[in-house]
Amino acid sequence: MGKTIKSLAEAAGDSVVMTIDLENRHEFTTENLRNADVAIEFSRPETAFENIRTCLEAGVPVVSGTTGWLEHLPAAKAICAANNGAFFYASNYSIGVNIFFAMNRYLSKLMTGQAQYDVWMEEVHHTQKLDHPSGTAITLAEGVLENFAKKTDWKAYLQTTENEQFSAPEETIPIISKREENVPGTHVVTWKSAIDTLEISHVAHSREGFAAGALAAARWLIGKKGCFGMQDMLGF
Repeated sequence: MGKTIKSLAEAAGDSVVMTIDLENRHEFTTENLRNADVAIEFSRPETAFENIRTCLEAGVPVVSGTTGWLEHLPAAKAICAANNGAFFYASNYSIGVNIFFAMNRYLSKLMTGQAQYDVWMEEVHHTQKLDHPSGTAITLAEGVLENFAKKTDWKAYLQTTENEQFSAPEETIPIISKREENVPGTHVVTWKSAIDTLEISHVAHSREGFAAGALAAARWLIGKKGCFGMQDMLGF
């Protein structure tokens, strides 16, 4: 993601003043950060929160797309407020995925009172993705939970063999994760009754959609104060 974001940014005429990875983490300082108008943070679950804290305490707006660290999200928002900063978080920056989120919420509302349907989710990503389920799948599950009273929680399952089967409590949304080579991201929400099945899905063809959305968020965030997400930027 970092390489794709840098490539698209430079192609658009933006100046990338600093790129931080494991080899040059010592350069991730307040002084260097202040050369930037905005920081884009795509890292790892165990480092995301401290990266965000460092940017906010340096007074630099930060856009984060790292997943798997959201137990610290309330603390990140508090740090943003304490520093009168700007913070933008999304589990997925693809414009198409965020339209998919809106479709998922709407379909879940339509299913209110249709107790004959059960719902589950499947997500497939490349083998380098460390967390499961994906942040996108969690956002989808939360969209169902907000609108479909039959379900009260979700539960993650990692499928490691082709025909592996899972069972979940009736009130729980199963999220089945698969890891395969060279898959940018696929998400499927399935609603099934005894007489029919409805499915909505999103299939990413490359990482460029995620990177372009993150860059759009970074440009949108400059000059703002507060905590934001894709619904704010897109007006959904």
